[in-house]
Amino acid sequence: MTPSEINNKWSALQERISKDFDTEKPDIKVMLFLIGVQELGKGPRKFSKRQKEELMHIANCRLFSELGFYELEGIDQEGWPHWKRIKPIPPYTLLEQEMLMKSLIVNYFDQHYN
Repeated sequence: MTPSEINNKWSALQERISKDFDTEKPDIKVMLFLIGVQELGKGPRKFSKRQKEELMHIANCRLFSELGFYELEGIDQEGWPHWKRIKPIPPYTLLEQEMLMKSLIVNYFDQHYN
């Protein structure tokens, strides 16, 4: 996808999520949190600040597993997934990071919610 296509799909996804959750347009961090909650599979509930950070980490690992950077190592006794890095992530520029994250998030939602 071109940057323009990614941005268009990102905006459409933001609109959809803001309508579904009756909230303002979510940023990348909110999207990562939602993906983390989905990947944890325990449904919506209250999370501590540390758990929210862990959920965003789960989301990052899940998204980057699509590119072969991580693989699921297993699930702990409390049901939390743990990922293992397979290869280093290249040093992307900030713009490249943003576009890559948007693209991965859009693809995730396309795969899971269409």
